[in-house]
Amino acid sequence: MRDKGKMIRAMVRELKIQKDYLASDDLHTVYFGGGTPSLLSEKELATIMDAIKKQYHLKPDAEITLEANPDDLSEATLAMLADQGINRLSIGIQSFHDPHLRFMNRIHTAQEAEASVKLAQDAGITNLSVDLIYAIPAANDDILLSDIEKTLALGVEHISAYCLTVEPRTAFGNWTKTGKMAPIEDEFAARQFEILMSKLQKAGFEQYEISNFTKNQKYSRHNSAYWQRQPYLGIGPSAHSYNGMSRQYNVSNNAKYLEGTKNKELPMTREVLTPEDQVNEYLLTGLRTKWGCRLDFLQELSGGIFLLKTGEEIFRLNEVGWLHSREGLLLLTEKGKLFADQVASRLFLEQLGSKKK
Repeated sequence: MRDKGKMIRAMVRELKIQKDYLASDDLHTVYFGGGTPSLLSEKELATIMDAIKKQYHLKPDAEITLEANPDDLSEATLAMLADQGINRLSIGIQSFHDPHLRFMNRIHTAQEAEASVKLAQDAGITNLSVDLIYAIPAANDDILLSDIEKTLALGVEHISAYCLTVEPRTAFGNWTKTGKMAPIEDEFAARQFEILMSKLQKAGFEQYEISNFTKNQKYSRHNSAYWQRQPYLGIGPSAHSYNGMSRQYNVSNNAKYLEGTKNKELPMTREVLTPEDQVNEYLLTGLRTKWGCRLDFLQELSGGIFLLKTGEEIFRLNEVGWLHSREGLLLLTEKGKLFADQVASRLFLEQLGSKKK
């Protein structure tokens, strides 16, 4: 955006407008994500942090995370981030293989990726998460194995690993459509995911969510709260918020967002969640985690009909080895982690209801 100052002031206004959205004034996490928050100047970051502290009680041990690209993390920038209270970084490394970085249109190099982690550690920000991408087209698994090895050598205690996705209206989608890029084979993606799980487990990492691995219980507190249906407030264009009963989505258009906040009106869309919506969202996020989904809570959300509607499907999913029930929880098996979204969708209330129409 040409004038970041206007956007920063609009976000400060939104914090005031949204003051009562959350039931509690206590904040346990703050997350700077979406776009490139690491490009914020010290003054801009300080303005936002001051506004947050004016509206909320930021807990002394709050987790304050900022997403960053390796090429944005200079020694001076990292010192400034630490001074402003950023105590956790999520660094979008993606790969340590330069041809793969160029393929994904990333600006940074493998050398910059490695250096950014070491610089952050030297700056005293040791709570680091590294993003990796797997299933990037390759002749074999050697590059992935090298990426894992280099990540482990850096001593980070949190890794987020995501499968390369090919969306229709993207460069990858167009390349696939025109034959410039071969479609990503499901077997290749599944094998690479299994390699990731195996290698990280052997290195002492716990897979606490399908795409997230940690050592020493360095869970992302922010994301864990989201996966377990805790309320959150999103600030800025396109930001999403959730208060337990409804979701709201800020307008994505910058000009409309700026104009709306000037008039002390937030341009957004609100969606009131039905009991079915709440059950389905809980299944979609909760099943992906090591904590699974509580059957008593599913019963409560559904008005007591969840087991009546899904009991047979739960039995079938147990039989094929994708799901198991333990101590009142629904949990994915190791095999089931390869089919997480499919398992969740088979338990959706609307889907099961529509089958019977």
